[in-house]
Amino acid sequence: MFCYQCEQTAKGTGCTAFGVCGKSPEVADLQDLLIYLAKGVSMYAHRARQLGAVDRNVDVFVVEALFTTITNVNFDEARMEAMIRKAGEVREAAKKLYEDACRKAGKTPETLGGPAVFPVPSSRSEMINAGEKVNPEAGSEVHGEVVQGLRDLVLLGLKGSAAYMDHAKVLGYEKDELYGFIHEKMDFLAGESFTVDGLVGQAMDAGKWNISVMELLDAANTGVYGHPEPTKARVTGVKGKAILVSGHDLKDLDLLLQQTEGKGINIYTHGEMLPCLAYPGLKKYKHLVGNYGSAWQNQREEFEKFPGAILMTTNCIQKPKDSYLARIFTTGLVAWPGATHIGDGKDFSPVIEAALAAPGFDEDEEPHFINVGFARNTVMSVAGKVIDLVKAGKLRHFFLIGGCDGAKPGRSYYTDFATSVPDDCVILTLACGKYRFNKLEFGDIDGIPRLLDAGQCNDAYSAVRIALALADAFKTDINGLPLSLILSWYEQKAVCILLSLLYLGVKNMRIGPTLPAFVKEPVFKVLQEKFNLQPVTTVEQDLKAILG
Repeated sequence: MFCYQCEQTAKGTGCTAFGVCGKSPEVADLQDLLIYLAKGVSMYAHRARQLGAVDRNVDVFVVEALFTTITNVNFDEARMEAMIRKAGEVREAAKKLYEDACRKAGKTPETLGGPAVFPVPSSRSEMINAGEKVNPEAGSEVHGEVVQGLRDLVLLGLKGSAAYMDHAKVLGYEKDELYGFIHEKMDFLAGESFTVDGLVGQAMDAGKWNISVMELLDAANTGVYGHPEPTKARVTGVKGKAILVSGHDLKDLDLLLQQTEGKGINIYTHGEMLPCLAYPGLKKYKHLVGNYGSAWQNQREEFEKFPGAILMTTNCIQKPKDSYLARIFTTGLVAWPGATHIGDGKDFSPVIEAALAAPGFDEDEEPHFINVGFARNTVMSVAGKVIDLVKAGKLRHFFLIGGCDGAKPGRSYYTDFATSVPDDCVILTLACGKYRFNKLEFGDIDGIPRLLDAGQCNDAYSAVRIALALADAFKTDINGLPLSLILSWYEQKAVCILLSLLYLGVKNMRIGPTLPAFVKEPVFKVLQEKFNLQPVTTVEQDLKAILG
C-alpha cells in the first residue's frame, strides 16, 4: 500500500505497511483500484454528456466511489470488493451510453484505453494485486513526485466535493452540471500527459466548482431543516437511555429521531453532528437533548464510556474497541468489519434495541451549555452592528480558526491561538477543530459573542458568504478585510475547501499543523508566491505578524 491522503500519514510522507487511520493494506489497495476504475467510468460518461446523454446511476456511482475512499469511511474489504464489481458493471453501462450517443449523433466513438478498458479482476486477491499497480507510489514512478502530487491534490479535492454532493443528494438536492464537473476532472486525471501549470489550473478550477457544491449542500441543509439559530447546546448527559450519533448526515439523524420518538430514548450528537442542535427542523425533537464528547479522534475513549448505542453516519469512524463493538452501528457508505450495518431501508431497530439494552445515564450530569448556530443567516442578521463595531474601533479583527481536528501532536496550537486572541477580536469557527476551544468562555463585544460557531466543515460556504458580505459592506475584497484564516486540516473535505479559498484569491492563510505530504516543495513554493499560503509557526509569531 501507499497512502498519503490525510494529515496523520506515517512519518509525514505516506503509510506503507498499515494505515495510521486503521486502514489495512488490503483495503488501501482495493480503494486505489476502485478509484482507477471510476476514472474509466468517467471517461465514457464525460464524452456521453458532451453528446447530451446522461445516466444518473453512472453519475451517483462515481460520487459514491470517491466518497467511500475518503479517510475514515469504509474499512470493510467485502464492501470494497462489491463496489469494484459494481464499477465494472457501471463502466459497461457508461460505455454503452457513450456509444449509443455517438450513433445517434452520427459520430465514431473514440477508442479509449487505460482505466476505460482495464479488466476487472475476478477475485479479491487479484483486485488487491491490481490496486498496488495503480496507487500514488506507482504514479510517482511514471510522472514524478511533483506531478503525481498535483494529480492527487486534484483527486483529493474531488473526494471532498463528492462527499458534499452525497450529503446533498441524500436530502434530494442534485445538479447535473456538478456530476459533469466530477466526470470531466476524473477524465482529465485518467490522461497520461501532464504539466505543473496545467495541474495547478485544474486544481483551481476544482476549487471554483466546489463553491457550487458547497452552495448546493447549504441549500439542502437549510431548505429541509431551516437556517441554524443561536442555540444553547447541552454538553452533559441526561438521565435515561441513550443513542449517540456521529458523522455528518442530517437526514440519518432526522430518521433516527422519528423512529425513537416516544420510546424513552435520548439522542445525543457527537463530533461534526454538534451543529445539528441548532437546526429548527431537528431541535424540535424534545429527545434530542445535547452533545456528548468531542472530535472524532477521541471516540474510542468516549464511545467506551457512553452508556448507550452509537450510530456512525458518514466518515470519521475509528477501529472500535471490543468493549463497544456490539453497540456501534454504521449506515450509508461508512463501514467497519464486524460492526452491524444499517442498510438503505434505514430501519434503525437494531440501534434502538441496543440502546434499550444498555444502562443509559443513571442520573443527570451537571448541566453545561455552549453556544452553537452562528451560520451565515444569523451572523448577517447582525452585520450592521458588526460593521458599526469595526468602524468604532471596538472590533479590531476577525479570526477564522477552523478545520479538522486530529490526533497528531501540535494541535494544541489552535487552543493556544484561540485563547491568545485579544479581547477586541472575534473568532469564527467551524468543523471539529473547534473542540479544541469551544467549551471555553470568550465573552462578547457589545452583545456580539466573541466565539461564533458557524457549523460543520460542510458549512464552509457560510463562512465564505459572511466574508464576501463583509467585504461588500466595506467596499473591499476578502483580502482587504481585517480577517485572518488559521486553518487545520486532516482529510479530503479540508482539501476541497482550501482549493475553493485559493480560487477566490484569498491570501495570507495559515495552514497546519503540518503541510500535506502530496503537496511537494516546488508546488508549495508556487502557492506561497501566488497566495502567500504559509505553514503555522508559533502562536506568538503568527499573532504578531497578523496584528503587528
